[in-house]
Amino acid sequence: MNDPAATTLHLVDTSTGSYRALNEGAAEAAVDAEWLTDGRLASVIHVGVQSLLRIYNADGSVSEEMDPGDLILTSLETGGSDRIAFSASAPQHPTELFVWNDGNFQRWTTHNEWLSDITFGEQRPYTYAANDGTQIEGVLILPVGGVPSGGAPTIMDVHGGPEAHESNGWNTAYGAPGQVAAGQGYAVFLPNYRGSTAYGTAFSKAHQGNYTDPEFRDIVDAKYALAEDGITDPDRTGITGGSYGGYASAWGATYYSDEYAASVMFVGISDQISKFGTTDIPYEMYNVHSRAWPWDDWRKMLEVSPIYHTDKAETPLLIMHGEADTRVDPSQSMELYRFIKVRKPDTPLRLVLFPGEGHGNRKAAARYEYNLRMMEWFDTYLKTGNRDAELPAPRPMLAEGAKGARAKDDSED
Repeated sequence: MNDPAATTLHLVDTSTGSYRALNEGAAEAAVDAEWLTDGRLASVIHVGVQSLLRIYNADGSVSEEMDPGDLILTSLETGGSDRIAFSASAPQHPTELFVWNDGNFQRWTTHNEWLSDITFGEQRPYTYAANDGTQIEGVLILPVGGVPSGGAPTIMDVHGGPEAHESNGWNTAYGAPGQVAAGQGYAVFLPNYRGSTAYGTAFSKAHQGNYTDPEFRDIVDAKYALAEDGITDPDRTGITGGSYGGYASAWGATYYSDEYAASVMFVGISDQISKFGTTDIPYEMYNVHSRAWPWDDWRKMLEVSPIYHTDKAETPLLIMHGEADTRVDPSQSMELYRFIKVRKPDTPLRLVLFPGEGHGNRKAAARYEYNLRMMEWFDTYLKTGNRDAELPAPRPMLAEGAKGARAKDDSED
């Protein structure tokens, strides 16, 4: 009931109804599984930021494991006793189709041939110690051309959930700066902070009953570890994310405002009390996150809400939200905007609502606009390190030569 995600494989004896966990307590997550015709079970297992193929015998013992190298396996389908197809990505390509063939992962599809002409930033796993000594892992993407002296402007890209995790595969999307940012001189770090999956159930429960700490402190600790290693400029570190990652971004712009030069919040939480009253997952919030009802301790729930800390809000903050979001109601973004606008009127602030979009943008135009706005915000406030820079124009500039592209203007909201 209180496990944040379904990550443990159980073998069921259908004659007795008894369950036996196959990987209980392991620092991993079972992602997908399919039976082979010979009675064995093929499964995709994520271990931290990597993945592997594991074959179980019919009795639940492990038959064999295969390391896919740079591939991150995400799902599988079986056909026969030894035919297995996978969806998988890698640091330099999005999801493609692969087939297990004679001990090798054979690639069957290539959807983006033009990627062979792209210069990528180096991408690799990165592990650091949080302030209490806990080892935290994530995925680090370095700027194309390397890290400059003094460190690179760095974007903390925080996943949602938090019952999810980042893998060392393809990490670029409309809301994930990834290689787009790397190509513009940024480092990007995707932390698997406490509450993430793929490190065992205990790790995924580490945030329960204690919103914001240690989970969001883990992200600040990543900043200092990267700075100590010469990768990050601590004065030019920003944060972004959607949903729970949006919560982290709102917390970074308020409670941790001294730590972040810019923030981009998407479909994020700003008020844990009103969020409970407007979300479609109130029981999930109770069972796997707060472990308490708001009325058990109103003040505690308020104090882990970014609106409570808007007296500290000096970080330039771009807030974006889908108007039709039922998971995190758009009023969460409106609340934070209103509190900062009234309480800290000199803080650079913008609220953008996407008509018809829910808990994440689905339309191509809305995704493109999101990415343009995000990168323009970071270019304005993070790359320069200037919190006093003028707001970008209300509408983002399209890429040069794009249909509908226009000159940037100085108009106000």
